[in-house]
Amino acid sequence: MPIDNIKGISGNQVQQRSTDGAPAQVSRNEPTKQQDETGRPSSVDTVSLTDTANRLQGLSDVLAEVPVVDMQRVEATRRALEDGSFEADYQRVADKLLQLERDLIG
Repeated sequence: MPIDNIKGISGNQVQQRSTDGAPAQVSRNEPTKQQDETGRPSSVDTVSLTDTANRLQGLSDVLAEVPVVDMQRVEATRRALEDGSFEADYQRVADKLLQLERDLIG
């Protein structure tokens, strides 16, 4: 079923805004008779990403390589707990808990 009216704009092209304010072009072409018969597109669809999207993808790739747990730190803490040399900075712990609560609220 063809869509003839998107957000009150008729025609084959709709302009939207991306999150960084740059216009994102979205278009739709009606299928040809051959496409209707075969069910195959006569051309390849393409997608263009904004600079912001490219940077976010790069950051995502970098974060995917960072280990979730710092095993050296875990091991050092375990040893310190076992030999009784572990010292907690209670004020820092309290400050971090309060900051977490503020972040969750607001």
